[in-house]
Amino acid sequence: MGLSVDSKIKDIKKNPEAVKIMERYSEGFSTNPQMKMVQGLTFRKLASFPQSKAAGITDEVIAKIDEELKALGD
Repeated sequence: MGLSVDSKIKDIKKNPEAVKIMERYSEGFSTNPQMKMVQGLTFRKLASFPQSKAAGITDEVIAKIDEELKALGD
């Protein structure tokens, strides 16, 4: 199964190309120690948190990330 914003953070982090995508939109995705606490969440769920909205993760950004992750294929 391919990746999308409905994939868990831990699964996205396993794919180096997906990590590059995430870093483009959310600097620190792969290095922020707090990300360890949300490994089991989907990116969509994480993006719903007020902190994500404050960091500029809008619905439009979520849609772009989803499109790019899906384009990676399986």
